[in-house]
Amino acid sequence: MFRPLSFYIGLRYTAAKRRNHFISFISLTSMIGLTLGVAVLIIVLSVMNGFDRELKQRILGMVPHAVIEGAGPLDDWESIDREVQQHPRVLAAAPFIKGQGMVTGGGNVRGVLLNGVLPSEEKTVSILEDHMVEGSLDNLKSGEFGIIIGRLMAASLRLKVGDRVTVVLPEASVTPAGVLPRLKRFTVKGIFSVGAELDGNYTIVHMDDASKLMRTGGKAMGVRLLVDDLFAAPRVVEQTARTLDGRYYISDWTRTHGNLFQAIRMEKTMIGLLLMFIVAVAAFNIVSTLVMVVTDKTADIAILRTMGATPGRIMRIFIVQGAVIGIFGTLVGTALGVLGALNISDFISWLEAVLGHQFLSADVYFISYLPSQLQWEDVLIISGSGLVMSLLATVYPAWRASRVDPAEALRYE
Repeated sequence: MFRPLSFYIGLRYTAAKRRNHFISFISLTSMIGLTLGVAVLIIVLSVMNGFDRELKQRILGMVPHAVIEGAGPLDDWESIDREVQQHPRVLAAAPFIKGQGMVTGGGNVRGVLLNGVLPSEEKTVSILEDHMVEGSLDNLKSGEFGIIIGRLMAASLRLKVGDRVTVVLPEASVTPAGVLPRLKRFTVKGIFSVGAELDGNYTIVHMDDASKLMRTGGKAMGVRLLVDDLFAAPRVVEQTARTLDGRYYISDWTRTHGNLFQAIRMEKTMIGLLLMFIVAVAAFNIVSTLVMVVTDKTADIAILRTMGATPGRIMRIFIVQGAVIGIFGTLVGTALGVLGALNISDFISWLEAVLGHQFLSADVYFISYLPSQLQWEDVLIISGSGLVMSLLATVYPAWRASRVDPAEALRYE
């Protein structure tokens, strides 16, 4: 019988209108603080999960998971392509030619990464075809010198499909007229948008046209791989390279974009820890609330003790009271956090439209919108931590209540 009685009295103490309004105010602020701390922590971690997801899906869907290159142009990239695809974890492979240069158009100049590909092969290793705004990879024909550019580059250079641009390589050619930079006129055949920095500096041309421009003799510079697990890419490319005859250079996404990925993971961890302190502060505000309640209810505690209540029952009364505050604040915070995490992207998009200002510019950040991915594992960890800290915060005040001496408390009553 003592457990229901302790629970009942604890609930009565929680719901009762206290004579000391300051105690009620502290209880309310403790609950609100816990609610806001849990909600904000869920939303922030969901946003960090969204950045993590976009990094893997968008940027790493465009750039190679891993590459195998020779000291010079590959004499027989077809055989390398076939051999590397024998590895069980390699999903696809495609040849490429890469270089750096500048694109001039509309009176402006922009530095670019020039990528020569075979359209039919590129579709198997890249998400580019799924993010075409205008045109298609199939529009790249050998000998037509077509080029596909990103939406940011198109806006910067004021270009549209069908316009002509000049590609300039940082290499000089000796001609009767003197030393001139190597350049070629290309026609814009398509525009893509992946919502990342690649929209401003990534270009695609046909591999045959890139070979002529870069003078590789019709040969590819390397083969890019698509693997089934991003984190296994370094190991997979090393294993595949060992099966090939000759010497090759290998690389993977961790060397080109790994620092960005690690930065996001570290930021998620640090922000999570910092915000968890907010939850802890809110949870341990329950301590001050219950200490004041114990002081306010000293006479009631003494009466209960004289009626036969044990110290353990007194402890459970105040543990129930503090637990109600902690459970209610945590549950409401969890509900608000889940709703916020599911709708934060749409809310920010609406706010940008209302204010006419873009918070995340792809010229500065690697993505141009605020992503969010709710992971229930994070929700359980955050909610569980809030509940545990709330319950721990009730132990000392409840113990102090159980130590009240009835004779001393009722002396002046």
